[in-house]
Amino acid sequence: MTRVLDPQRLSTGRVLAASTVLLTLGVVLGGLLVADVRLPPFQGVDEGWSRWITSLRSPFWDGINGFLNVAGYRGVLVVHGLLVVALLLRRRPQTAIFAAAAGVAVLVFTQILKAGILRDRPENTIVLTDTGSFPSGHVASTAAFLVVVALLVGRAWVWVLAGLGVLVMMISRTYLSAHWLMDTVGSVCLAVPVVLLLWLYFQNICIQENADARRLLTWRARASRRRRAAAHPESES
Repeated sequence: MTRVLDPQRLSTGRVLAASTVLLTLGVVLGGLLVADVRLPPFQGVDEGWSRWITSLRSPFWDGINGFLNVAGYRGVLVVHGLLVVALLLRRRPQTAIFAAAAGVAVLVFTQILKAGILRDRPENTIVLTDTGSFPSGHVASTAAFLVVVALLVGRAWVWVLAGLGVLVMMISRTYLSAHWLMDTVGSVCLAVPVVLLLWLYFQNICIQENADARRLLTWRARASRRRRAAAHPESES
């Protein structure tokens, strides 16, 4: 894990700017739903996208999206929990707190908004769902986990994969008619800023923890080489 993780410090200004844009869009979407939950201004866009994406249904895509239905929520929560445990085992307690706080905060906010807005889901869903369509718990949880991983790994290609993963989950939820398109957009507008704003608070200690772990690993490797050399001095000749 020490060699895998390389968290990078993000610019406070850029994080605040991006978070403000996303949260503003999310608030606008949520506000329009509160004003008229049954017929918001973007209902036509949602219905048009739903008609198109569901026209692509086939046994093959049904199977893939059925798997994503399980993996994208329960699966992601389990893996997110395992990440927290792994960070604790690798002596990164503050980083583990950040990862746990990000996942829990997104989950709680998502459920609060679901219960508060109570938007009806599409009628032709092909998976079991609970009440409240806005925002999508699957998309929010997936986005939270993938952004946490991207922040901790700190490499550009991981950010690209994270973005693709979130996009796939957004498409999957609308393919299954579990959510409207704007439900998934609202989920991203919630999850990503929450994780990024938490990172601003935790990033310095997380970066320091990782640096300390690397130094400890280097020290242990050198000590191990010295012990081997002392135990087999003839090999040095």
